[in-house]
Amino acid sequence: MTPEDFDKLQGLLATRAGYRLTRDRIHLAEHRLGPIARREGYANVEALLANLWAHPVASLGWAVIEALLNAETWFRRDRTPFTVLEKELLPALGRARANGRVRVWSAGCSTGQEAWSIAMTGHEIGVPLDLVATDLSQRAIEKARSGVYTGFEIQRGLTAQTMLRWFEPIEDNWRVRDELADTVRFGRANLLDEPTDEARFDVIFCRNVLGDMEPSRRARVLDGLERRLVDDGCLFLGADERLEGETVAFRPVSGRKGLYVKSPSTLRRAA
Repeated sequence: MTPEDFDKLQGLLATRAGYRLTRDRIHLAEHRLGPIARREGYANVEALLANLWAHPVASLGWAVIEALLNAETWFRRDRTPFTVLEKELLPALGRARANGRVRVWSAGCSTGQEAWSIAMTGHEIGVPLDLVATDLSQRAIEKARSGVYTGFEIQRGLTAQTMLRWFEPIEDNWRVRDELADTVRFGRANLLDEPTDEARFDVIFCRNVLGDMEPSRRARVLDGLERRLVDDGCLFLGADERLEGETVAFRPVSGRKGLYVKSPSTLRRAA
């Protein structure tokens, strides 16, 4: 891959997805684009990119972007958010809502493990959820919607008892049981886009999404999350993600790493 190709890739990723592609990732980018080149019938990555620059095609452009995104995820990742959700948030929100249902959005759900983990939590404590899960990657959403995972993927975060409770064997893999599958609605969405509906949520998970984004794009995403969150709702970010100086819309919850609520100034402005 030439430096010029890499510069264009940086622009493509930043413009359409809001993500940074730093110079130290040039070899990683080339490695990830290799399978895309082979799948699309190109001799190598350079040929793939040459055709993309000469004849921009939306589907090919998104295939390239998806290959470069970090899809790393696992069930009940980092544990603490799910403990807080189980022990504190869902019981309290369930009591506070007139119909007892809690609306949750898993934004940037990747291949679905986070969304299924949230769904399990709601079922296990008896709090009904309206759970929406979205991601920029169509391929990731297709896998998430299928609910099919390898034994290694399942055991990465879940005990054998939990696996047997919520998954059924299918050939050499495991599939989410219907009881759980009916809980989640998956769909493709770009967090940079204006929402297509007016849905608002009690809890939003947007974990390990903002860290690799351009600062200006992060601000845009945070503004969208603020508008989507009810005034007494909660936002979960990744354990290592910080908002210092980036927004006045949210404030961290003391003693709850990665948990945010709307700031007083935001609530006064809304009023």
